[in-house]
Amino acid sequence: MAWRRSRPDFDAGKGAGNKRAFRNLVVNDEQPGVLAYVAGEPIGWCAVAPRDVYIRLRNSRVLAPVDECPVWSISCLFVARPFRRAGVSVMLIDAAVRFAQKQGAKIVEAYPVAPYSDEIPAAFAWTGLESAFKKAGFHEVARRSESRPIMRRKCDKLGRQKG
Repeated sequence: MAWRRSRPDFDAGKGAGNKRAFRNLVVNDEQPGVLAYVAGEPIGWCAVAPRDVYIRLRNSRVLAPVDECPVWSISCLFVARPFRRAGVSVMLIDAAVRFAQKQGAKIVEAYPVAPYSDEIPAAFAWTGLESAFKKAGFHEVARRSESRPIMRRKCDKLGRQKG
């Protein structure tokens, strides 16, 4: 909910309030992202929605729109610790692009972290890592901060994705 709510609303809703707001999205069938499962248990999550849904992107100088093209945005990526470094992130990103495309998206955008080293605490990688998005066919379209590229993947009419 950090991207979907204004800073004051997010801070006021920390804990139960934000969980309740997120649950309402699911109950109202807003489909805020995709899940990865192993043996019926969820192990990963990728949030994806039209950029306009993410209120906090509106005021970001670093993540300001690149152009006037309507995009869907991947805003959050999580993989449970035992399944990290096994390609789950790339699979989730691919699934998020396919989901967005089924909803009419032509371009999917992401705001991953470009770490300075291979070791980055998970708490700082919640938007995903640049390397995973590259593996999933995304390419950089802007970089207003050394550690935060804006990356995109285009979708074509035949259901295949283009880099």
